[in-house]
Amino acid sequence: LKYKVPNKNLTSPITCDPWKQYYQQESAKLRQQIQMSLNSNRHLMSDSLSSLTVKELKQLENRLEWRITRIRSRKHEMLLPAIEFLQKWEVELANESVCLRSKVCKSVHDSINGEQANMVTGQELNAIHALASRIFFSPPIIKGGGTAYSHPDKKILHLR
Repeated sequence: LKYKVPNKNLTSPITCDPWKQYYQQESAKLRQQIQMSLNSNRHLMSDSLSSLTVKELKQLENRLEWRITRIRSRKHEMLLPAIEFLQKWEVELANESVCLRSKVCKSVHDSINGEQANMVTGQELNAIHALASRIFFSPPIIKGGGTAYSHPDKKILHLR
């Protein structure tokens, strides 16, 4: 026989393909990373904390605080344009309200003076003005009351 037929019962050294070894190592690394990520997520969700050391708990606390800070920062970034728009709109509405109130008062004053100029005494005119101001202006605005609406500088919306 020119060629030897290998015996199937004999174990010969297995030659591994280098790519096969590489992919086996990579899959092992990825399995380890997945396991670490799952453990980390469990810890972040407050599961399996009893197995952690004090140092690991402190690291977890720092990570949570850092993430909360990032979340609050992002929330603030998202809310800031809406808040600025609403504040500008509030100023515009307040200006429009003042303008409309002054027009109403002028209209009431003109109608009172035009129709009853000869029949109304000074004391009665003061009473009519007081009545008109109570009707068209809410008492907190006249008296400078403590509502948030009477103070345009007072902020109603507070962010943490």
